[in-house]
This record gives sequence, C-alpha cells and structure tokens, in this order.
Amino acid sequence: MIRLTVTPLVLLAFFSVLEFEIVAKEPASASRTISLFNGKDLTGWHVDVPAKDKNPNIKPTFIVRNGMLVSLGTPAGHIITDALYENYRLEVEYRFAGKPGNCGVLVHASTPRALYKMFPKSIEVQMYHQNAGDFWCIVEDITVPDMVKRRGPKENWGITEGKGRRILNLTDNSEKKVGEWNRMVIECVGDEVKVWVNNDLVNHGKKCTATKGQIALQAEGSEVEFRKVLLTPIQQLTN
Repeated sequence: MIRLTVTPLVLLAFFSVLEFEIVAKEPASASRTISLFNGKDLTGWHVDVPAKDKNPNIKPTFIVRNGMLVSLGTPAGHIITDALYENYRLEVEYRFAGKPGNCGVLVHASTPRALYKMFPKSIEVQMYHQNAGDFWCIVEDITVPDMVKRRGPKENWGITEGKGRRILNLTDNSEKKVGEWNRMVIECVGDEVKVWVNNDLVNHGKKCTATKGQIALQAEGSEVEFRKVLLTPIQQLTN
C-alpha cells in the first residue's frame, strides 16, 4: 500500500491554486465602484501647486474637512491621482462653499504644467459656475457636433496658449443654487467623453487624442467642497 502524506504546506499550495482558479474565472468586466477619496486624508493623490516651488511653506491648497476633500481655491494648482485610469465612470458631488467661481475635473491627465506652466495635459470638464460641462482642451483635443457653433471659428482652434480651446456645453441652468450639491458624471470609454450634470446630458465628445491618464481636481480661485469622488470601470457609454 502506498501512503500519501499531506502536509500543511501541500494543503496551503492546493488552496492557493484553487483560490487563483476561482478569481481567474470571474468575468473580466465585473465592475467594482471605488472611492478615490477615503474621507480621511489625501492618500492616493498628490498635489501640484507651482507657487510651492519658491515658497515650500505656503498654505495648503487642498485639505480634508469634515470628511470632505476641499479645494481652497488658492494658491492655484491641482490635486492629481497617483494612478492612471481608462474606461470608467466618474461620479463627483461638489458645491461651492462660498462665492461661486471656477474649478474643474481633468480627465486623461498626463504631463504636468503643460499649459501656462500650470495645467497638466488633459481634457478639462469645466465646473465654472453656470458653465459646468464645458470642455477645455489642454494640449489634448476632442471633437463634438456643431464645432464651429460651440468652439468658434475653425482658424482659431488649438490646444495651446492663446488658441480656441473652449467647447461650450449643451444646456443652460443644469446647476443647482449656490451652496447646494451638484452631481457630475463623466464617462470615458475609448476616445469618447460623455458628461452629465444633475442628470442633464451636457456634453459628448469623440476622437479624443488621449484615452487614459490620471484624474485631477483644480484650485482656480474659489473654494469647492467634494463629498464624493467615485470611479466605476465600464466597457460602454450610457445611452
């Protein structure tokens, strides 16, 4: 008779292989929503504020307050994810904490300070008060229907300083009153970017020159509170 001795090490190896097989057989498209902001600190993000180059002790631009990520507006700069993302739905809930003004979400961000020695190469989804959902091309480009109507004369189009980089959104009055929470949803799949503000479809661009990158939030003069920054992998855009 042949005796088979099963040691703890053999059992561990067996169950490790079994676990691997179970995980491997899960559908590759399984979507898991993650929060990019943990509500406690800025883990997973890094800050780029050009003014800190000359004054390292300058006041912080981005802080955590009452479980929210807060852009204080000044000194100007960006908070940027450490990780790169592609094919996702980004859900952001934000409000202007005081006087409304300018801010934005940058998708497909890459080279830092590529524009005006401040803005990373990206497509900006505008949050400027009463203009939420505009696209701004920051050394990347994107195409929408009615380009001349929404971007201006073709000869002025461009993606660098002094060029026609703004693409108007599709709606008016999609934002809520100052102090109330707005919900912005941005879907990026392949070379398309689609945006909703408070359930209104406000922009849909195609032929984007970037399809993946970091995600950034801006500080551009106004204090903005973010209570939700959620990301869900997706394979197709919402109709």
